Amino acid sequence: MKNLHVLLVEDNEGDVLLTTEALRSGRLVKKISVVRDGKSAIDYLSDSANLSIELPDLILLDINLPKKSGHQVLQFIKNSENLKQIPVIMLTTSSAERDIETAYKNYANCFITKPVDVQDFINAVKEIENFWMNIVTLP
Repeated sequence: MKNLHVLLVEDNEGDVLLTTEALRSGRLVKKISVVRDGKSAIDYLSDSANLSIELPDLILLDINLPKKSGHQVLQFIKNSENLKQIPVIMLTTSSAERDIETAYKNYANCFITKPVDVQDFINAVKEIENFWMNIVTLP
């Protein structure tokens, strides 16, 4: 089984800590890269695609980001020939119907509203890891 590289695009430091802790508690993620705003996410992915450095296997993307929104980052990813095959999970506090529809129209692989309770949040991240790394076959 392949150990995976996850890109976490999240500006909330608490959510970064909880997500990385939950992912590290599993045995499948070998690398977690964190960027804290939409522009940095696009720059990171552009560098990865253009410089042939390791692309992430999975992207966890918040919507409410500084500099560029998660929706803008998602559009960039899904419009890029080198990136569009990477699964993108919208992991956000938003539960707005508009955000959900926009995410799926832009080819998000799934949309998850972050649970408010800390343990529920950690469990949700572990379920993401379990599904995307144990059940789904990734390239």
